[in-house]
Amino acid sequence: MTKVLHTESAPAAIGPYVQGVDLGNMVLTSGQIPVNPVTGDVPEAIADQARQSLENVKAVVESSGLTVADIVKLTVFVKDLNDFGTVNEVYGKFFDEHNVANYPARSCVEVARLPKDVNIEIEAIAVRK
Repeated sequence: MTKVLHTESAPAAIGPYVQGVDLGNMVLTSGQIPVNPVTGDVPEAIADQARQSLENVKAVVESSGLTVADIVKLTVFVKDLNDFGTVNEVYGKFFDEHNVANYPARSCVEVARLPKDVNIEIEAIAVRK
């Protein structure tokens, strides 16, 4: 049974899609852009955008009852692959703060453009163990 995930702790979908779905054993998030769910603001710096996108992914995953430690795969979309080092730094700190023993698998892809002209979007797969 598929359950649609929705949380006020992540930005609402800006199109005909949902924040995520819970398939029972697996949770899939839609791509999370760095919109602050309270203010609607997008930070300027790529480090801050990366952090906000990760926080939004976390909120959707947690709305299913899972945690950051249950994330097994992320896909990161960036407008400029020159930001890869900065994103890596933020990414590592984020998972370290959540005491994740092993980082999830990850892909990072440069794209021409993202919604709202942000610099990053992140989607995740989490598994219920």
